[in-house]
Amino acid sequence: MAFEPPQRLVRALGETYGDTAADDWLGQLPKTVQESVDRWELDVERVVAPGGRSSLVVLVRQPDGTAAALKAAPSFAAPALERTALERWDGWGAVRLLASSEDALLLERLHPEVSLRSLPEAKALLEAAGAVRRLWVEPPADHGFETVAERTARQAEAVRAFADPAAASVVAAALDARDELTALSPELLLLHGNFRQGKVLAGDRTPWLSVGPEPLVGERAYDLARLVRDRVEDLIAASSGASAARRRVNKLADSLEVDRERLRGWTLFRAVESGTRAIAAGRRGEGELALEFAGWLL
Repeated sequence: MAFEPPQRLVRALGETYGDTAADDWLGQLPKTVQESVDRWELDVERVVAPGGRSSLVVLVRQPDGTAAALKAAPSFAAPALERTALERWDGWGAVRLLASSEDALLLERLHPEVSLRSLPEAKALLEAAGAVRRLWVEPPADHGFETVAERTARQAEAVRAFADPAAASVVAAALDARDELTALSPELLLLHGNFRQGKVLAGDRTPWLSVGPEPLVGERAYDLARLVRDRVEDLIAASSGASAARRRVNKLADSLEVDRERLRGWTLFRAVESGTRAIAAGRRGEGELALEFAGWLL
């Protein structure tokens, strides 16, 4: 199958996993997709663009004409863990897994052009809260998911290596918050891992379903922390951005019965981790927005 992978995917894979690993997988991608198309006897419609940062999604139709989506991801992006999470959710709050192989997932077709970001902010947050609470279930027995403590320990090492005196205070506060939060985890539930408005798409089976998990196990406050930072550009542009950010923390915590201080702490750490990682990858504007947001939470 001949196609050009979206440039967003090419850039993101190189930044995250290195150019060599990315190039090797991208070189095999047409073959991978064609083998999946042949295996499940699919008719290809189009590649979703700009698409995601760690996988290629192709809109397809099954032999009976039913619409579906074919997702191919490199092994270093842990698609096996996504498969396990989707099997555990079985369509409850998340896209339904129709079939899978070592190289690809066949998923029910959602509407990739319509996410919660298309809604007004208050409505989007309300729908997001309803969607994410469905995902918080007991993980399957003998799962291979890492814990919040394990994932953030690895991330914390990269944050510590960030050498910018202007960000020293917010970096130190984020690392202290992470250490305090992981000293005692109140629950070990299956989490989405990268939940935000753009990861919730319109569906036909039910109005909104989550996609693209980076699953792990831990507390709900960690899973909400990325959602708090949604539409950060609008918050930064507003004169009341700092107070609006703190109100958002409190509102989400209260609506989902999560401890306010734990949500604030995880939001601080995840904002700093995202910001320092973006700057290290050359996306300075994006990184500085995240760090400014983090500073509001001190």
